[in-house]
Amino acid sequence: MFITRAAIVLLSMGAAAAAAPSQAETIQVSIDRLVYLPAEIEAKVGDEVEWINRDALVHTATVEGGADVLLPANKSGRLVLQEAGSFDYICRYHPNMKGHITVRP
Repeated sequence: MFITRAAIVLLSMGAAAAAAPSQAETIQVSIDRLVYLPAEIEAKVGDEVEWINRDALVHTATVEGGADVLLPANKSGRLVLQEAGSFDYICRYHPNMKGHITVRP
């Protein structure tokens, strides 16, 4: 896992629910047939993104030089968004898979 500004922005695993404010939302992104659905999402600081991998392949949600969430086949992974900004991400195993998150304050 890379630890950089982008990682700090996105990465908060495990105790995510405890760290999120009560008004925070969980935004689900499905992975099906090598595609993030929806590919572009908008959220606010404190919201959580849950990627649900419906493929039989391992994927990631990886910000270049930043957060790297491993998504095993038929499992999910989560991140709490902790800073406003605009972030592109890919699957490091399948770089043609692309997503984008816009985080509002």
